[in-house]
Amino acid sequence: MSLHENLLGGPPPTHLPDDPEPRELLASGTAPSEVAAKYPASSLVWAQLADDAFAEGAPVASYAYARTGYHRGLDALRRSGWKGHGPIPFEHEPNRGFLRALHALARAAQAIGEQEEYERCTTFLRDSSPTAAQTLS
Repeated sequence: MSLHENLLGGPPPTHLPDDPEPRELLASGTAPSEVAAKYPASSLVWAQLADDAFAEGAPVASYAYARTGYHRGLDALRRSGWKGHGPIPFEHEPNRGFLRALHALARAAQAIGEQEEYERCTTFLRDSSPTAAQTLS
């Protein structure tokens, strides 16, 4: 039996394709807004913009950036065969942009008083990747 075998018979983990360019540009210090303009489909860059806005005390802007990254990530997940549920492992680096955007959306939703969305996003994150829920919180 494989360590990655799903004993509950659920869907297999979804692994997004690697998109290293936005990650490399962010790591090199390129402004996230410049990276977003060049790679608008990257959840990672929207998650970074959301994190930066939240750190600057702008939860509404953080919410907007996170929501963009979340929806871009849902699009990518669906293109990769995801059917709306199942594991999205944090251990697979290309998945981290979506998971970070989902975490940022939950955090910003809580900050602006959107309790139902906070709870929905928190549950979604925990169900998708317990590792991400623990690591990002």
